[in-house]
Formats: sequence, structure tokens, C-alpha cells
Amino acid sequence: MAPPHPESSSARHDSLSLPHPNRRRLLTTGAAAVGALLVGSSAEASTATSAAASVAEKTWPDLIPLPGGFRPEGITIGGGPYAYLGSLGDGSIYRADLRTGEGGIISAGPGTPSVGLKLDGRGRLFVAGRTGARVVDARTGRILASYVLTARTPTFANDVFLTPRAAWFTDSFQPALYALPLGRRGQLPDADEVVTLTLSGDWTQTPGEVVNANGITRTPDGKALLVVQSGVGGLHRVDPRTGVTRLVDLGDAGPLTNGDGLLLLGRRLYVVQNRQNAIDVFKLAENGSSGVFEGRLTDSDFDVPTTVAAYGNRLYLPNARFTTTPTPDTTYAVVAVER
Repeated sequence: MAPPHPESSSARHDSLSLPHPNRRRLLTTGAAAVGALLVGSSAEASTATSAAASVAEKTWPDLIPLPGGFRPEGITIGGGPYAYLGSLGDGSIYRADLRTGEGGIISAGPGTPSVGLKLDGRGRLFVAGRTGARVVDARTGRILASYVLTARTPTFANDVFLTPRAAWFTDSFQPALYALPLGRRGQLPDADEVVTLTLSGDWTQTPGEVVNANGITRTPDGKALLVVQSGVGGLHRVDPRTGVTRLVDLGDAGPLTNGDGLLLLGRRLYVVQNRQNAIDVFKLAENGSSGVFEGRLTDSDFDVPTTVAAYGNRLYLPNARFTTTPTPDTTYAVVAVER
């Protein structure tokens, strides 16, 4: 996302290297392991539906209204045809039924923004919270854990991606990723177990409160991470062991300026470009080192969409409306488009 009102944090400093006991646990070691996560727990895995369900989807609403003044940014889908969205205002979490468009607040915000979020197979929402991160029970709305990701300032925890053994967070204002290592049964780490991975290689950080690292996902083979750098429009392949990045060769495709949410389905990568009101689609090499531009998706209902999640044959994107001054009555919605 493009942060509308940056602020800094005075949190505790975290280790700049992976602690030895956790290093192996954090790696995206193979497509099979990552694939198991995506099928079993990731929100964006909800893509396989029967022919009858696909027909039913055509009767579902194309626009899902959100509460006035909600200011959505992140979206994740799971637990049936339900979308979860976080508020940039007070951080509340909203759940919407994709079949009817109806919904409500399931977790009152802590007063700080909720940006990117992902749902795992245990019904837990991992939320990037701008100055930190938290884990929320999607059934009860209870906050299960909160984490300080870094003491560096400025900081902006923007998006999150789940692997079988870690939750990875981007920081738009620092050249780093943060990981919460997960136990073999999904146990959450202690507050002092946050791991910092410093970005290097092709990565050149634009200093100050400028959006750098934004959306995050994995490569098709599951051996590396992909991170879009919004301001300069670069897509980077990140080695999760070392933090070394390499620019992904996208051929003649233009820079992914304002690149925001990323969604990988098979080898197809969907890149939301928020202020362009567009989704650029690429077919990636298995290792994610290169990609071929396949086309651009747009919709007349887009109004600065930020992130994207899939269900069946549809993509769902929240309109963040960054070009509209937010008020308590400003209208917001989630837009559904065919993929």
C-alpha cells in the first residue's frame, strides 16, 4: 500500500541474522511443502470449485460494500467463501460473505492500522500492523499474540505471506523482511524470536518514508520469495537464507510502478498496481527468475485497489481509494472480477 500518514516506532531492536536453531525452520525449502500450505491453510488456495459452484458464483455480487469510513487495504479469503479485510483506520477486521455481500466486524481494532493479512489453516489471521504485527483468532476475534518487528525508524510493516514454517512480513521503509518462525504444530513464537533478514544484492533502498518493499509471495518452485518494490517498480526474487535479491526479468513489460499486492496461482503471478487501477498478469519461470507478460486486467469499479485474493474463478480486490480524502462516511467496497 501507499501509507497515507507515516509514523515511526520506538520498538526494540531485533537480530539482523537468523538465529541458528531457527534458520532451517524458516526456509521455503520446496514446492511440495509450500504447496501443502497453500492448499491446507492459505486463503488464496480457495480456487478449486466444482462446475456447479462456478455457475453459482455468477450470481454472487460483483461489489461488496464495506462500512462507511472503513478504509480497507489487505484481503484474505478462507474458511469457506469468506473474505477478511483490515482497516487502515482503527485496525478492525471485517468478514464478508462472498455469496451475499453481507458481513460485519469480527475483531475491534487496537487503534493502529491493519494493512496486509493472511489466514492460515488453523483459523488464525496474521496481520501486518504498520508498527508491528499481531495474530488474531478469526472465529472469536481475540488477539492471540502481538509482535514488535523492529526498533528501526521509520518502519512500516506492510504485507505478510505464510510458508509452512514462518510468517514473512515486508517493511516498506527498511531494507528488510521479518519472519515469525512457527513450530511443527504451528505454535507461535515468543516475542523475542522475531527474525530479521536484511535485503541485499540488486536491492537499492529509497531512503525515508517512501514505499519500497510492498507485496510478497513465493516463487512457483517454493524455493524463494518474491517482493515488489513499489516506488521503482521492480520485482525481486529473494533468497530466504541470505536476503540476496535478484531482479526478475519481465522482458519488455514496463516497471511495476505502484506495485502492491501479489498473488501467485500456479505459475501465474497477479500484480496489483494500485493507482493505475490495474492488475498485470505474468507467467513465471519455475524458479521465479523471469516472467512473460500475459495481459492487464482492469475494471470500471476499481478505485485504487491495493491487494488481491482469489476464490473460484474470481479475484477480489478492496478499493482503498487513496486519491479520496477519507471521512467517517466515505464509502468503500470490494470488487470482484473474473480471472
